[in-house]
Amino acid sequence: MTKKIPESTKGKKERAFLVGASIAGKKNILTLEDSLSELSMLSETAGLNVVGQLTQNLSQPNPVTYIGSGKVLELKALAEDSLADVIIFDDELSPRHQRELENSLGKDVRILDRTALILDIFAQHANTSEGMLQVELAQYEYYLPRLTGAWTHLARQAGGGGGRSGSVGGVGLRGPGETQLEVDRRSIRNKISHLKKELEKVRAHRQRYRSQRKHSRIPIIAIVGYTNSGKSTLINKISNSEVFVADQLFATLDPTTRRVELSGGYQALFTDTVGFIQKLPTTLIAAFQATLEEIAEADLLLHVIDISHPNSQGHAISVIETLKTIDASQIPVITVLNKIDKLSAPDAAQKIISGFPNSVAISAFYGNGIPTLMDLIRNTLYEKMIPIDVRLPYQMGHLISLFHEAGQIEMIENERDCVLIKGRIPGRLLAQFSAWLEIEPSTKNDASDEIMVQQLDNI
Repeated sequence: MTKKIPESTKGKKERAFLVGASIAGKKNILTLEDSLSELSMLSETAGLNVVGQLTQNLSQPNPVTYIGSGKVLELKALAEDSLADVIIFDDELSPRHQRELENSLGKDVRILDRTALILDIFAQHANTSEGMLQVELAQYEYYLPRLTGAWTHLARQAGGGGGRSGSVGGVGLRGPGETQLEVDRRSIRNKISHLKKELEKVRAHRQRYRSQRKHSRIPIIAIVGYTNSGKSTLINKISNSEVFVADQLFATLDPTTRRVELSGGYQALFTDTVGFIQKLPTTLIAAFQATLEEIAEADLLLHVIDISHPNSQGHAISVIETLKTIDASQIPVITVLNKIDKLSAPDAAQKIISGFPNSVAISAFYGNGIPTLMDLIRNTLYEKMIPIDVRLPYQMGHLISLFHEAGQIEMIENERDCVLIKGRIPGRLLAQFSAWLEIEPSTKNDASDEIMVQQLDNI
């Protein structure tokens, strides 16, 4: 099946042709059509002009060229006809797939996959030294097994959109009997080792900073959600700040934290985090570990869902799965159905959430529902008491004291190496006790959440 897409923009943008395959038995959150639509948005975000697309149904990927040999010939003709500069596959290609496709399609067109495209977008949007380090590490780890020649090959592959990406250069001296490829690989491994050490310093600094924030007793709220769901717009609205906002995927990459006054004299720190996406590259998850820890150690999560998007259900599931991957699923969650202003019947969202706890429908752009959201945040952090059982080592005296000060103790028992405490604590403190929990507390109704996610398609 082929589908020609008319050019949407004019100018000197590089022309991209998209390729997607539906693999029998492979579970995907989005349909092939929806996934390619998202890939088109990613391409546009990277500064590319999408000029066409090709799809194929497969029982399994072709071991040589991913798509069938006949489709490769068809793809070559379509790419030449549309004057494509780059061909982008919707799944991650193996190093062999990459090599064989380059040989089959010729040197006049570059071959990228979804992972390489996302890495390029992240490289364009990383503005802090930490973000640049994280992206550079992910790029090197992605390209190392794909290195087939000199560094010029790697530089050519990095960055379909012509933005900042890769920064690869500086070949070392060859030792006796070493090929240029071996030198290049050794140079990349050395660079990866250096970047990991630098990011470990960043991680340690973040950990010290988080410890200071916890001692201040100000709760931390991480705003999570699918990319372009409106997280930055929300933090701007509730904090009267000016975090960069654009109607594109991954408009903001580096986390932003703002202090916000809640009613009743309470305060909270809100952190806008990087947007999630389906098929999020594992290299990015590993490289952004320090940033993702901001989510895993938050006191409360705001899961923002673009309720106006036709794939809102798939987006929500993708975020929930990613939260499980980074061990953040035990943190209390408020589900925020955003962009109700774009619905033909805004009341539909209100009806769905009416039967579900810790959910609210809002328009972050216009401010509808924001007061209700802020009240729910305050109630969850300061008024909702969560039952927990913990075994705290005696050296964690500050947590024992914190339980006495802020919690409600129902039973306490001194044991040989620790103290067993059963009782209730405010929701904002759960993350601090998570490492010593005897039983995972029920912070939300998982069945209800599942039902609500399923009902998103009814809006």
